[in-house]
Amino acid sequence: MELADARVPELAARAGRAAHERALQIRGKVTMVIGADLVEKSASGSITVLRRIDEPVLGMAGKVLRRRK
Repeated sequence: MELADARVPELAARAGRAAHERALQIRGKVTMVIGADLVEKSASGSITVLRRIDEPVLGMAGKVLRRRK
């Protein structure tokens, strides 16, 4: 069982790469995050920056967040 559990990260990474390649073949483009940019990568390899993503705001564990009205 431990041997199977040890392979989970490898299998997950392989599945993610396969899904990425499949999406490029079917749709011709994939939207993803590179650094702080939301980009669209096409099957030809070109990358278009769609928008810049703000840095995440880290909160304290257990803090209750409320939406302003």
